[in-house]
Amino acid sequence: MKVEFWVTGKTNEAYLEEGIGIYLKRVVRYLPFGMEILPDIKQAKNLSPAQLKEKESQQVLSRLKPEDCLILLDEKGKQFGSEQFAGWLDGQLQGTARRLIFVVGGAYGFSPALYDRANSMLSLSGMTFSHQMVRLFFLEQLYRAMTILKNEPYHNA
Repeated sequence: MKVEFWVTGKTNEAYLEEGIGIYLKRVVRYLPFGMEILPDIKQAKNLSPAQLKEKESQQVLSRLKPEDCLILLDEKGKQFGSEQFAGWLDGQLQGTARRLIFVVGGAYGFSPALYDRANSMLSLSGMTFSHQMVRLFFLEQLYRAMTILKNEPYHNA
């Protein structure tokens, strides 16, 4: 199964870009993995939050295949500790989907249509983080989960 991580817009902080690059290199040693940067919505400032959520969600929906397993990173999603997340991820990786796709939403979240299509929702924390920081945090946790599954020392080092 291929694991993909979809985000909207480029990262505009060098320190985050560097961290993301470090964990991308680490994750691909464990999984067929890709990160896709969806384009920013044009003239987003002229749209209402509902319109922006709809356009961002349409970008995601148009790229999905029926057999994809879609996981939304959302504040209302299920929270796990790192070891619990590793176990949950292992179960997902054993599933029948061809692609496991994690998506970070925009500032206003997702449209109802995308929530309806999602197979699951995952929350990284009860706290709110910038959408740019979530990228780094998720990739680090994905790497951590893989080292836990492989009984490697990163988790407790």
